Parts: sequence; structure tokens; C-alpha cells
Amino acid sequence: MRYPIWRASVFIAAVVWPLYWLYEAWSSALGPDPGKVLVDRLGLGTLILLLVTLGMTPLQKLSGWAGWIAVRRQLGLWCFAYVVLHLAAYCVFVLGLDWSQLGVELRKRPYIIVGTLGFLCLLILAVTSNRYSQRRLGVRWKKLHRLVYVILGLGLLHMLWIVRADLKEWAIYASIGALLLVLRIPPVMRRIPRLIAKKSLSATKA
Repeated sequence: MRYPIWRASVFIAAVVWPLYWLYEAWSSALGPDPGKVLVDRLGLGTLILLLVTLGMTPLQKLSGWAGWIAVRRQLGLWCFAYVVLHLAAYCVFVLGLDWSQLGVELRKRPYIIVGTLGFLCLLILAVTSNRYSQRRLGVRWKKLHRLVYVILGLGLLHMLWIVRADLKEWAIYASIGALLLVLRIPPVMRRIPRLIAKKSLSATKA
């Protein structure tokens, strides 16, 4: 698949889902509290996009196709866009733009603090994702963008705190996140191409 088509597909998918959720809310298809459902879906969408972004490097190693890396930055920026929408939806539908309720919410739901920390870390990565920042920061740029691992931990903790009564779905995302982190360990990353080469050689001989 050519890179422009792949990037266009990511763009369309990332735009369509929130618009579809808004349509569902407008058509009363999200139940008695559509605002809360929108907040939850945008938060989950942020986590899924983060996991997909983290999966780009292992996929490139497994397939050898550079297109995975070509869209990694785009996916990361969409992840930030979704967390902004998640935060905005929370302010509108949960707080009702009544900032005096924020203190009450923080005392009742401390997981909001964890989510805010994750948002601030994503903001840093989004602001420094451009080539100018890469040139300006040099080797420090890669170290800074390792914040993505902290963001994943904060995102999973934020979700765990919310869905304490039902951990099945959370466990799936946590397992995927753990696998992606293991695959990004340097010794594991170096072994992947060799394992693929051995399998290809065995298949050729067979």
C-alpha cells in the first residue's frame, strides 16, 4: 500500500469515529446519559490509538515495511487530538462548564489527576513531534519521547480506577500494552529480524 493512501485511511478513520459517536448521541442511541458515553468512548479511543502508535515499530520490524513508521507520528497526533476531545467532553458534559465543581470532582475521583498528568505528557510529545524539535533537541529528543511509556502506564491506571468492577476489558488492553513494551526492549527488538529470517529460510527449504 502506498504511503499517501495509508495516511489518508488513518485520517478518515480517526475523523469518522467521533463524528459517528456524535451522531449516535444526537439520535438518542447512547442511552440516558450520552455525554458520559462520549467521554468514555473518547478516552478509550485515546488508549487504543496510543497502543496502535506503540505497535508501529514492532510491525515495521516484523514486516520490513517502512510505511508503519511513516504513519507513526500521524497516529500519535491523533492520539493527542482524541485526549483533547476527551477532556473537552468531560468539561462540557460532566462539569457542565461549572469550574466550581472541579474541586469536588477531584476529591471524589482522584483518577482525574492521573488522567491530567497523562494529558500533560501527551501535550509535551505533541508539541515536540515536529522536525524542528528533533533537530533542536538532538539526542535528547528520543529520551523525551520515552514519556510515551509513562503515558501508557498513566492511561491504564486511569482506566483501571474507572472500571474497577469489571477488569476483563482492562486486562486485554493492559496485556497488549505489556506485550508492546516487551517487544520494544532492545535485545528483543534485535532478535525479531533474525527469527523472521530463520523462519523464511526454513520455509524455503521445505
